[in-house]
Amino acid sequence: MPQPRLSQTAPFSAFEWMIAWRYLRARRAEGGVSVMTWISLIGITLAVFALIATLAVRSGFRAEFVDTILGANAHVTVYSLGAVDQQTGAIDRTLPDYAEMAGRVAGVPGVTRVAPLIKGQVMANARDRNAGVEVFGIAPDDLRAIPRIGQGDAHEGDIADFAGGIAIGSGVARELGVGIGDRVRIISPNGVKTPFGTKPRVNAYPVTYIFTAGRWDIDRTRVYMPFDEAQLFFNREGVADELEVMVENPDQVDRLALPLLAAAGERAQLWTWRDASGGFLSALEIEDRVMFVILSILVLIATMNIVSGLIMLVKNKGRDIGILRTMGLTEGSVLRVFFICGAFTGIIGTAMGVVLGCLFAIYIDPIFAFVNGLSGGNAWDPAIRGIYYLPAKLELADVLSAVALSLGLSFVVTIFPARRAARMNPVEALRYE
Repeated sequence: MPQPRLSQTAPFSAFEWMIAWRYLRARRAEGGVSVMTWISLIGITLAVFALIATLAVRSGFRAEFVDTILGANAHVTVYSLGAVDQQTGAIDRTLPDYAEMAGRVAGVPGVTRVAPLIKGQVMANARDRNAGVEVFGIAPDDLRAIPRIGQGDAHEGDIADFAGGIAIGSGVARELGVGIGDRVRIISPNGVKTPFGTKPRVNAYPVTYIFTAGRWDIDRTRVYMPFDEAQLFFNREGVADELEVMVENPDQVDRLALPLLAAAGERAQLWTWRDASGGFLSALEIEDRVMFVILSILVLIATMNIVSGLIMLVKNKGRDIGILRTMGLTEGSVLRVFFICGAFTGIIGTAMGVVLGCLFAIYIDPIFAFVNGLSGGNAWDPAIRGIYYLPAKLELADVLSAVALSLGLSFVVTIFPARRAARMNPVEALRYE
């Protein structure tokens, strides 16, 4: 049976892979460019690793930041525009009918919990230490329902004892040097009015619960007080300052705005978690896009090493190309041989980069602990970053985007030197041989 001619063989046949593999593993003395191949391979590996690691840290930071917002703060805050007191001329923004309003808001589909709040900024004192804090007056059952506060794993004391004292953040406890059972004085400048002026209100409360919400600013400034006691301390008898509303789907909170306003009644206003943190989240999104573009350029630079390696390979293999062409090898076959050489480098480098990037994201805690130990514990400042550790979250979309970018660039840049090899004139290639 006659053998098929080379021109009749299917694309990417076995002999094309065989020639490409011989070129890839050839030593420089044999006309190969194995050193350039290794440089290209290492460059792509590091570029893909950096891209996946950055995307994982970006996703983890955003997820942790949003989780601390939704786990320790209201998804929606309902407050009043207020009414002018005819006697004093001051604007009263309290909610006198907070119980009825809370019942109406709780009936809105999608709302999971509504809690009346008393809020005030005061001074906390323990012995010779002081700290400015924000007090939240809340019912014990409502405090227990807050995920990052009442249901967190990192806490001291028993939340069941909250009704007999106050709950403070771990940062406040550290600043004041107090623990469970110690008494903390709460000092409010808006106290009792006397003929000699306003006398600050000072009460001492035992610390019954210490929580860690995972956000430095929350743990460092927040104190919870039983709702009834907060009403007495802040002169809010019979009223509340606002309603804390939790919903089933915080990402779709804007869709509940009109139903919540209708349920809350006239002169009610809403402040969602997106309103409070929208600027920061927008800045994160812009930073994400910029970082992806910058790292994409890094991947492009790494893939350009494939071009230089293939150009050297084509130059060194000019005699071989001329011989193969005279034997009947088509331009398409020559193009595919050198395309395989470049694409194979891109595929292996991308695979190794994906493995390293995924391992970095999975084992980021011990890696970060090691780096933090080398820097003397100063690698991460929660007062600046807001959270206590460097998070990483592997997203399938991020990994796939990194793979698609790396492979796409590797394949595209490989075409140009491969076409140059395919269009080489065999007569010119063999003229001086």
